[in-house]
Amino acid sequence: MELKEKLVSSFLAFEDTIDIHSPVHDIRSEAIKTFETNDFPSKKEEAWKYTPLNSILKHDYSVFPKQENALEYRDIKKYFIHDIDTYKIVFIDGKYSSHLSQTTHDGIDVCLMSSALNKPKYRLIIENYFNKVATKDSLASLNTAFSSEGAYIHIPKNKLVEKPIQIIHFSTGNEAALMLQPRNLIVVDENSHVQIIERHQSLTDNPVLTNSVTEIFANKRAIVDYYKVQNDNKNASLIDSTFVNQKDQSHCLVHTFSFGGKLTRNNLNFYQNGERLDSTMKGITIIGEKQHVDHNTLVHHIEPNCESHQDYKGIFADSSTGVFNGKVVVEKLAQKTNAFQSNNNILLSDKASINTKPQLEIFADDVKCSHGCTIGQLDESALFYMKQRGIPEKEAKALLMFAFSNNVLNSVKIPELKQRITKLIAMKLGVNIGFDL
Repeated sequence: MELKEKLVSSFLAFEDTIDIHSPVHDIRSEAIKTFETNDFPSKKEEAWKYTPLNSILKHDYSVFPKQENALEYRDIKKYFIHDIDTYKIVFIDGKYSSHLSQTTHDGIDVCLMSSALNKPKYRLIIENYFNKVATKDSLASLNTAFSSEGAYIHIPKNKLVEKPIQIIHFSTGNEAALMLQPRNLIVVDENSHVQIIERHQSLTDNPVLTNSVTEIFANKRAIVDYYKVQNDNKNASLIDSTFVNQKDQSHCLVHTFSFGGKLTRNNLNFYQNGERLDSTMKGITIIGEKQHVDHNTLVHHIEPNCESHQDYKGIFADSSTGVFNGKVVVEKLAQKTNAFQSNNNILLSDKASINTKPQLEIFADDVKCSHGCTIGQLDESALFYMKQRGIPEKEAKALLMFAFSNNVLNSVKIPELKQRITKLIAMKLGVNIGFDL
């Protein structure tokens, strides 16, 4: 049975286990019809031209894990930002792990999507926000159809969340091949501020495919710092779709650090529904062997006096492949827009490749918009200069690549996370440098 047919038939079984009176029952039913009609995306679609899914769709994925696998904190501590106190929402093979998590309802809600979908006290938020900004493409619709578990975060107005929130999904290898579909809903009300770190981590060599959807709503003057750490094993693939809806004077920053996994596709969509707001999207990709990372971004400027900043750095070794497809749309009413988009890449091998296409669609006449991309190799003259001063070639190359990614690292606002990312970069480059950037 093909994966599409298996998923459609599995939805019928899934429906039998959920409340048909749920506020999202009709949404799920429409979503599975959309997926059934559209199927998985193919290379014939422009947005997926350089990211074929054939190699990851061939496995016979288990849609519903048969049993839970307990994990001890000491065995997975290294995957957490454990240097600081944080709220934690942890899932193992798609199931919530209460003993590894630390949630709260003390003035804010940091809890489970399953609770929000099933309890009346959350119904108003679900009705007003669930599936209101996610697009109706086939993969987002597939996630919507099976949406039952993930992170639910609601920060009421005038709240400064005192510590970051970590969302971590582990897969353990209980199944020969596993497909996960977590759904996150994050609502940050007026004048509130939150920091969130998200990670998907496979602990097995078995194939894992994660189709994740996150909806973020930043209301008036809200600040949202969102960090994605992607450093998975070679048989894990991730399709991560994040949709951000912003209101007046809000600031939303999404950093994506992609260091591992077989195939990673990051769909990141910002919709600016207000004035004097700021959207920031930054990323660092360092991959090798036959790994594949695709960043597909959209910033939709709808109203005037807003800004957006995109800065993505890529370092590609061996036979790895990178894709950057970034679009900025400026509507006619969005005067005084300031939009910046940059994608810079270094190829360390003749077999590595990058397909990059920054795009601007501007319908307003009083704007400042720029975009650009570069593809090159390390500066030989700078490398020679450093070697002449006694720095070994390997360390010299690493220092140049650190400098290349430094402006992205400098915008990380959690010092402990910045230190962790710095160490991950050093590990990817195969060096041990005794300082933090």
